Amino acid sequence: MGCACQCGSGQKEDKFEFIDRVIERYKGQEGSMIPILHSIQQKLGYLPEDVQAYIAEKMEVPLSEIYGIVSFYTLFSTQPKGKHKISVCMGTACYVRGAGLILDELEKELGIRVGETTKDGSFTLEACRCLGACGLAPVLTVDGRVHGRLTVDEVDQVIAEYKDKE
Repeated sequence: MGCACQCGSGQKEDKFEFIDRVIERYKGQEGSMIPILHSIQQKLGYLPEDVQAYIAEKMEVPLSEIYGIVSFYTLFSTQPKGKHKISVCMGTACYVRGAGLILDELEKELGIRVGETTKDGSFTLEACRCLGACGLAPVLTVDGRVHGRLTVDEVDQVIAEYKDKE
């Protein structure tokens, strides 16, 4: 079935063998579905449909149950993520101070919309409710690093800083 992932032992392992090991680790534990999905996503980077179907079969639950969890929680993704994750705060303080304009500029500069990843796999753009840094509004994070008091004119500098790290 194709895709292989890099495992802790340093050897390549089929993604479905890895999934079997994760499921076995949590087997019989109440409320184990979210930790199972989280562990698998950490390794694979996302939860594509074939992986969800495989988990459903192995856990003997309907695919709709897996999909319901994956689509409900923002922690999970059905699409691959970029090397760098940009999250723009759209909370009240940030929005009032221009976060919407910054988000528009990011979409323009990166050539993607919120929730998408650049074709080269470098950046994924997300909007979030609040980053808890209202005093620095407007704020965005790149890979968890806070960039505050931003202006539209600084967006290209932020992007360039992370492109240089490629």
